[in-house]
Amino acid sequence: MNTLKDRISNNLVAYCFVGPAVIIMLVGLMLPLFTSVQLAFYDWGMGTPWSSKEFVGLQWFSKLFRDPDVWTSFWVTLKFGFWVVSIEMILGTFLAIVLERPIRGAALFRTCLIMPLMVSPVVVGLIWRYLMDARSGMLNYYLGKIGIEPVLWLSNPKIALTSLIITDIWQWTPFIFIIVLAGLQALPKDVVEAARIDGANLWQQIVLVKLPMIKSVLVVALLMRIVDVYKVVEVVFILTFGGPGLETELLALHVYKTAFTAQNLGYASAISMLLLAIVSLLSVAVLTFSNPLKEKSDL
Repeated sequence: MNTLKDRISNNLVAYCFVGPAVIIMLVGLMLPLFTSVQLAFYDWGMGTPWSSKEFVGLQWFSKLFRDPDVWTSFWVTLKFGFWVVSIEMILGTFLAIVLERPIRGAALFRTCLIMPLMVSPVVVGLIWRYLMDARSGMLNYYLGKIGIEPVLWLSNPKIALTSLIITDIWQWTPFIFIIVLAGLQALPKDVVEAARIDGANLWQQIVLVKLPMIKSVLVVALLMRIVDVYKVVEVVFILTFGGPGLETELLALHVYKTAFTAQNLGYASAISMLLLAIVSLLSVAVLTFSNPLKEKSDL
């Protein structure tokens, strides 16, 4: 009986400590979401009284499905997300596998590799804007040294999106590297050693032993990057502001422009709902394919 009382007491103490944080997080998450859903059914602009709002029903949702600019931004976002997530996952995993082993200079290289994560997105945008400047950028300076004409990195419709992809890969590959490296270092050494004794070469140890054992880590990293990619605003804002034309206008930036440039918060909220639906569907698809929580519960 005392054991039951102690268990209830311990649970109560835990809830008292965790409860306030959970409540604050729920309020911080649900209140903006509720407000956004509400705004999606009204025509209202910033700077005007809330009483002046006009109920428009499903007008904004009907409009967004017929708006070519929204779907252009949607396809740009899909292309951007596919390339950055794919390359970052492959490159980050490769670097983690290489630097997991105790080689000379690995610690220094790891430290240098994670430095882009310490820089704010606005600063990242400014750094790469100066690097890719058509007139005085460092990239064009060194290209000129080998006889190559200056490249319009940010204003050429054919390569502007590629420039954004390069910037995002530089900034977020270290994120994948850190997560995968932590997963690899947490693997039980006896399993890998047993595979080596059984005759598995280095490639087989990586593909058949290590990567399957950190599958849940890879899924979590993939989900986090998918969600983050569809929220990218700052770097694109600094580098191209969606230009030239709509070649680099990601859906999140389109929402920003609609809300704060066009002053149409209702329509921006409706587009935000579309963005939320896309991220949710992609997350469900990834979790359906491989759910790390389900795998742990089956063990």
